[in-house]
Amino acid sequence: MIELLILNALQKRELTMYGISKSIEEDFAAFTKPSFGALKPALRRLEQGGFLTLRKTMSDGGKLSVFYTVTPAGKEELVRLLLEPLSENPLQFLSNARIKLSCANVLQPEEKKKLFVNIKTLALAHKAAAETTLDNEYSSPDFYHRIILDNAAFEYKNFITIIEGLQKEGGKG
Repeated sequence: MIELLILNALQKRELTMYGISKSIEEDFAAFTKPSFGALKPALRRLEQGGFLTLRKTMSDGGKLSVFYTVTPAGKEELVRLLLEPLSENPLQFLSNARIKLSCANVLQPEEKKKLFVNIKTLALAHKAAAETTLDNEYSSPDFYHRIILDNAAFEYKNFITIIEGLQKEGGKG
């Protein structure tokens, strides 16, 4: 997911590693906050893959600055990462799905539709799993577990409603 965030940040303009970090923080602080320790190797992987170029400059004060720019191949990689299947792990699903939906503006209408269907399908499966556990007579979750499961089912229901709203827009926005 870090590569997706970096490529998305660089869609707007050339940035330093610090600028990438701030851009990700500004846009995605509600979902994630990658560390510099995660950014540096991800930037190196993206550069080695031909998805980024870098430009080094010396400031008037003698400090080296490295600016990163996304390449045409990097733009294609961003689309590929957005359309890549999400983890089926419910712990990661909502956060990663929200990030992907937040970046959907770079997709073509048919690609958006594909993204929405993929995310909605998994959200429906996670909602069903929570509801099945609630309704399972052999499981009998205790009070606290039941409250949390009920909340999870409700959260997935709301998320599905959001996706359906995006689908009704026809992937335009």
